[in-house]
Amino acid sequence: MTKKILIGLAFSPNLKANLFEAIRTANMFDAELVAVHVGKKDSKKEQNLHTVLEEAPAIQNTFTTVWKEGNPVDIILDTCVKEQIDLLIIGALQKENLYKYYVGSIARKLTRKAPCSVLLLIKPSVERVPCKHIVVNGLQDDSTPDTIAYAFNVAHSLDCKRVTIVEEISQDTVAIKVSDDKTLKECTLNKERIEKREDLRVKSILNNIDTNDIKVKTQSIFGRRGYSIGHYARVKRADLLIMNKPKKTRLVDRIFPHDLEYILSELPTDVLIAK
Repeated sequence: MTKKILIGLAFSPNLKANLFEAIRTANMFDAELVAVHVGKKDSKKEQNLHTVLEEAPAIQNTFTTVWKEGNPVDIILDTCVKEQIDLLIIGALQKENLYKYYVGSIARKLTRKAPCSVLLLIKPSVERVPCKHIVVNGLQDDSTPDTIAYAFNVAHSLDCKRVTIVEEISQDTVAIKVSDDKTLKECTLNKERIEKREDLRVKSILNNIDTNDIKVKTQSIFGRRGYSIGHYARVKRADLLIMNKPKKTRLVDRIFPHDLEYILSELPTDVLIAK
């Protein structure tokens, strides 16, 4: 359960929208909210924050502000540990340029290193935009059952009535080269068998999850992991994409992207990484 949420405060034009989103999220999860600002504390910033809070939705639980100077990534990660944060909310660029992709923006570094779940916001809003469609990965992985269960908890908290579980399947699993009508038929039949197997696997996970009042769909996609689900979420205009926690990143993974790296380099929508 999400009981404590951390939002990174940046005194920029997006401050109001980011803070409003964080307060609404904390209220929906019935969680405490901690706001951390990395930088020097001064009266102007305090007054700016006070003004925004006066206009913000009422905070149902406690709200704490932390002011620290130093490296942003180190301070936010340290605060996550000390405050026992369950969810970190950070703003993110929708599409990173080449330099930021290889060097790594603050959002990317926090996404990989945070000890808690991370919500990446690409279009924070002062007025609440209802979450109508959640897409969650359903790939075969040890952490997937927990991620799917987490997705439905989020759906209930956000009053979202539609969840799509996307089973990303590598083209290599088909292992049939199409060269004529016979091999085309074999390839089609093989894909159908794989899709049925994947649907059964996901349905077995759903047997232990409360899906009441939620329209659930499973969707098999053959393609490159990470890229395929991101494209699907964008085309279907999903409001939130929920992904497994990232695997340990190696240098080769940064040069030849895979899975979550595709999502982080070009966010299709708001992304929640479950840990």
